[in-house]
Amino acid sequence: MTAYSAAMIHGGYSTLEMRLAAVQAVSSSGLPIGHVAKAYGTDRTTVFRWIKRYAQHGDIGLHRQAGSGRPRKLREMDNQRFWDLVLQPATHYGYETDLWTVGRVHQVVQETLKVVISKDTIWRRLREAGLTYQQPERHYFQADDKEREKWIDQQLPKIRETVRKYRAIVYFQDEANVSLTPCLGKTWAPRGKTPKSEVTGARGGIAPLSAISRRRSLLFTLYEKRIASEEVIHFLAQMLRHYRHRHLVVLMDNAKPHTSNTTMAFIDSQPRLHVFNFPTYSPDWNPDEKVWNHLKHHERKSHKATTKAELKELTNRKLNGMAREPHLVRGLFFRCCVADFFG
Repeated sequence: MTAYSAAMIHGGYSTLEMRLAAVQAVSSSGLPIGHVAKAYGTDRTTVFRWIKRYAQHGDIGLHRQAGSGRPRKLREMDNQRFWDLVLQPATHYGYETDLWTVGRVHQVVQETLKVVISKDTIWRRLREAGLTYQQPERHYFQADDKEREKWIDQQLPKIRETVRKYRAIVYFQDEANVSLTPCLGKTWAPRGKTPKSEVTGARGGIAPLSAISRRRSLLFTLYEKRIASEEVIHFLAQMLRHYRHRHLVVLMDNAKPHTSNTTMAFIDSQPRLHVFNFPTYSPDWNPDEKVWNHLKHHERKSHKATTKAELKELTNRKLNGMAREPHLVRGLFFRCCVADFFG
């Protein structure tokens, strides 16, 4: 069992909201500029520039500034029209999926306005309109809004009362499957020549279990088989041993290993352990999901492990590294909306 923490990770093109959040993280929360720069995928100089512009002009100083040059095309299409376009599903224009690409926007604009423009112009205008190319968050259509509201009205007060009564530490728990097949990132290569990354064709993986708290702490254990009630009980017992004199409130989903008779019997036998379950289909409410997302897309991207032993050593090292960065853990925690319930 290991204990630790983290910060906010973001990359790519900065939005106004990101620039404001970065400035406030330094000026209001007192976070080090270096940590803030790392969390938002930029450098210290950029954050210093944002702070200076904010000090001189307030929120307006953080807006994108228009450049000089020849008169632009598409003057008749203002930023709001770009918003109106991309906030509609692309299927409304005959495409097979809802997602917009620069190519699709380019085609629709040319056909609508009867103009000939470059894709670079569309790319620039989208950015100037405050729109960025992002991977959508999963929205679980099976999620029951009424059940979520009921949870907030009935379960949340019980959780808060338990925390207050026992001065309990709150943890959010989840598990994942870490595969030998890596998640490949991007790299530079000659145009028209797709780069190749050597990976193993072997199947298999490991199953980590972790828990994250707003106290900048990350606990985890690695298992070599699929998570079942036995592993959940073992992990909860480790948490209790880690905090020998404290009550723990643990929030987890409704997966079968969490709600089986065996697991519930163990929970009922532990007076210092108080477990609550999220509403069904609510992984977006669990901050620990952010841990696995960060591990997959940042720490383990394009890994070279070829055996389960190598994968286990790599995952253990990466999770330990994440846990040793309190600002990273804190950032991962507060990227989840449910964190506001326990602020």
